[in-house]
Amino acid sequence: MKNKILFVISLLFALMFINSGLNKFFHYMPTPEMPLGAQALMMAFSKSGWLIPLLAVVEIIGGILFVPPKTRALGAIMLLPITVGIFLFHAINAPDGLVIGLVFLLINAYIIFENRQKYLPMLQA
Repeated sequence: MKNKILFVISLLFALMFINSGLNKFFHYMPTPEMPLGAQALMMAFSKSGWLIPLLAVVEIIGGILFVPPKTRALGAIMLLPITVGIFLFHAINAPDGLVIGLVFLLINAYIIFENRQKYLPMLQA
């Protein structure tokens, strides 16, 4: 039962990131209203020209890797900086989305914790 629940949560989590990545390329969802500081930050990210497409590619690939249990650990590590960024963005700039940012961070942290044995070889000298 635990594996089925974990799969459903992982699938929904992955679909959120895949959708977000695709939206960065195709712009099919409206941009939500944001405070001025958050708008300025997003505008700065957009003006770089490369950051948003890179973020989109990592979200799509990380989301795809997050679905199968065999590659979930790799997907979780790829998406960790993004989930931390989402959480911090909402904690500092747009507190309306803080709950979803925290949920994303907790799901990602739990998956990393569940797969901790896969990361141990990288930490051994």
